[in-house]
Amino acid sequence: MSKASDPTDERSQETLRFEPEPAENPQPWVEKLDDGYPKPEPLLGDGGEAPAEKRVSAIGRRAILGLLALSLIFGAAGGAGATVLLLGGFNGSGDIGEQIRQTLVSEQSATVSVAERISPAIVTLEVTGVDGEAVGSGVIYSADGWIVTNRHVVEGATAMTVHLEDGRDFPGLVYGIDTLTDLAIVKVEATGLTAATLGRSSAIQVGQTAIAIGSPLGVYTNSVTAGIISAIGREITTESGRLDGLLQTDAAINPGNSGGALVDSSGAVIGINTAISTEGAGIGFAIPIDIARPIMEQALAGIELSRPWIGIRYVALDRRTAAENNLTLFQGAWISGGTESGIVPGSPAEAAGLADGDIITKVQGVLIDEQHPLQDLLVQYSPGAVIILDVLRAGATVQISVTLGIRPDQ
Repeated sequence: MSKASDPTDERSQETLRFEPEPAENPQPWVEKLDDGYPKPEPLLGDGGEAPAEKRVSAIGRRAILGLLALSLIFGAAGGAGATVLLLGGFNGSGDIGEQIRQTLVSEQSATVSVAERISPAIVTLEVTGVDGEAVGSGVIYSADGWIVTNRHVVEGATAMTVHLEDGRDFPGLVYGIDTLTDLAIVKVEATGLTAATLGRSSAIQVGQTAIAIGSPLGVYTNSVTAGIISAIGREITTESGRLDGLLQTDAAINPGNSGGALVDSSGAVIGINTAISTEGAGIGFAIPIDIARPIMEQALAGIELSRPWIGIRYVALDRRTAAENNLTLFQGAWISGGTESGIVPGSPAEAAGLADGDIITKVQGVLIDEQHPLQDLLVQYSPGAVIILDVLRAGATVQISVTLGIRPDQ
């Protein structure tokens, strides 16, 4: 892949800003409780009095009901106490409602704080190209003018203006286009800019807070929407091609948000907003920052953007796919090209001896699964690196050494 332009003669001395390593032991989910209902007792006969054994049973039942009532009373009190403890204890007034209100205000204040901190690092891109004009967003990740955005926003640009939050405008140049995902790097000639802090998307959990910032419709600059991470590891097909390993969020993402930031509750960038579903509401997608990081670092080093490549066509296995194809494994990358060979001629895979029907199960000892798809594991390495793949072939596991090539433009 070649750079569209190289606006600097010297390598950048700026380093990326990362948040501290997150905790790796999340709280486990509470087990689901049994919700069975008690069976009704039979009605009494016409005599009005039940037999002795029934009366004893009824007394027992009344005792049990009394105990249950007491349990509910004390349970409610205990639950209220637990709520207070979770909210930080009584503030002296004993008003649980006030404690809840303060908690909600605290959460809102956190979102406000994140928006204030990240907004100066979000830019609006006005692009003129062969197909007309377009507007998108971008994220400043280095104080000396390096910006990450979406490929579909800037590809084919003949002119570009970068608008900063403080009102300044700069001409922008496309430094390079990513051949793997919908990403691109833009450079402006400026120093002392506010750069975003980068998070680690590998630690993301479904349900955690997600905040999207960008310029929807190209008009409402630095708009902030909040939601959660709805899913991880999503695969979609866009006009730019297939995108794997995406984050799904219900934080509102609209046209013009493309290239903007998806951040966590600490204000660290965990993804680059890239697409929305046209078939439903509240379904947006972002490219994890861990996938973007390698090309961001390459740009800072002043080298050509490139991605590792092994040259296979494969199917990411799950239980359904494995069952439909009578496979013994339901995790891994199954080399299968459908109507054509799964091995690209002249590729590193062919040179290493990989074959159709092989199932790649590990990369450098790391298991391939829904949270760690093959492509996400490969992007951690540079072209030219030698990696070891664990491969299931004819019922036996073999290890194959592969020298990574450079991913072609197409």
